[in-house]
Amino acid sequence: MLPERLSKATRLFARLPGVGEKTAQRFVLHLALATPELARELGQAIAELHDVVRPCVRCGNLAEVGQPGEPPVCAICQDSKRNAQLLCVVFRVSDLLAIERAGVMRGRYFVLGKLLSPLEGIGPSDLPLGALLRRIDEDAVTEVLLATPPSVDGEATALWLARELAPKNLRVSRIASGVPHGGDLELTDLVTLGRAIEGRKLLG
Repeated sequence: MLPERLSKATRLFARLPGVGEKTAQRFVLHLALATPELARELGQAIAELHDVVRPCVRCGNLAEVGQPGEPPVCAICQDSKRNAQLLCVVFRVSDLLAIERAGVMRGRYFVLGKLLSPLEGIGPSDLPLGALLRRIDEDAVTEVLLATPPSVDGEATALWLARELAPKNLRVSRIASGVPHGGDLELTDLVTLGRAIEGRKLLG
């Protein structure tokens, strides 16, 4: 029913998380009928993503590439007003952004990128524990808040990390109850997420 180029664009949009075929088609039709500048600007912005955006070398959050030779460092890691001694460990960048929107976390972050998952073949050696330990030492961290998702894999990862961090004599805390079991942090309402951060509990 649609020209092939529109159908192709619809299929590509539909591959994005949370975007179904109807929503993808609505996006494509809007872009096709809108002013050409919108489609061009959107296309350019998407095309540049992999050229100008890289993971932060300190925490794994997304950061813009600076001058040639300079490692990318995100705005949160550069913010001197942040409490460097409080480190919040999250699964994904989207979880970091969700916590930031709640406005209750004034420390810094570390993005794991993976969770322990035997079904997916992800074991302890696949997690960036070494990088996390270096970050803790570099910033003289005194508290690590484990904000992994309240799922089976997220809980297993939090417990494993708590055991691995025990010799560091840190305060290791976990986000409090209130976040539904099996849910995604990025989909949790801000009030619930804020209370979970403020009501964190010690592990071990």
